[in-house]
Amino acid sequence: MQDLSNIRSLLAVADAGAITEAASRLGLTQPALTRRLQQLEAEFGATLLQRGRNGATLTEVGRMVADEGRLLVERYARIRQQVSRHTSATAGTIRLGGGATAVSFVLPGAIATFQQAFPGVHFQVKEASSADVAEDVSSGRLELGLVTLPVRKVGLDITPLLIDDIVLIAAADHPLAKQKRTHIEALDGENFVGFEGGSAIRQIVDDELRRAGVEINVVMELRSIPAILRMVASTKNLAFVSRLGVAGQSLVREVPVQRLAIARELALVQRQSTQLSPAAANFRTRLLEA
Repeated sequence: MQDLSNIRSLLAVADAGAITEAASRLGLTQPALTRRLQQLEAEFGATLLQRGRNGATLTEVGRMVADEGRLLVERYARIRQQVSRHTSATAGTIRLGGGATAVSFVLPGAIATFQQAFPGVHFQVKEASSADVAEDVSSGRLELGLVTLPVRKVGLDITPLLIDDIVLIAAADHPLAKQKRTHIEALDGENFVGFEGGSAIRQIVDDELRRAGVEINVVMELRSIPAILRMVASTKNLAFVSRLGVAGQSLVREVPVQRLAIARELALVQRQSTQLSPAAANFRTRLLEA
């Protein structure tokens, strides 16, 4: 930028105290630097430098221009840095969202692996319902979302990612936990800890139980899988959760149920006709490969 070059020239003279020294620091000839200073003075219509035997000093107006100009130069440098980070596949910020299962059990490992390879990339992760995540991706507030299919929001590119099995869990000392397999009829009328009403996973579970002719008693609604696991272990109520959340748990057990198979498909969504940032595109590719 020509104007910033002229301002940088003024700052160089202010710092060096002499045009000859400033020209040397900038790699310019003295006449070339003088022309830049004259252009800047013509632009502002004011004398910015007073030249004397002892060098060059800023006038009062010159000091004002130098002070403001230094802020402009610093701000421009920050803008260039931010643009560079945004256009780099190895730096920048990725904005993504997902439901409780995705944020708790799918994304942490993927993000950790990615940041080991690209430590300059930062993540802003939002946990919300699939409907809210889809809305945020559609509006541009998020670049990527991990949601439960089907997605009713239009204007999204949808890429299936994985099948998530939904399983029955019970406290380790619950009578059902001691059985190798339970009949689906045994669940009728049992107390359950459920996901929030209106969530995608709750809708899937309710639909499958309704088709099986089973009616459960939801005594509590929670949002996160860790909270549900702790509540099941403490209250001895039952719950349906993602199998991803049960692995390695000692307080609860997965209980196989005859004639009942519940699963959902998780998918990556992004806004149609909108190019992902290089960092987000890089992460998306690696997540799909994994």
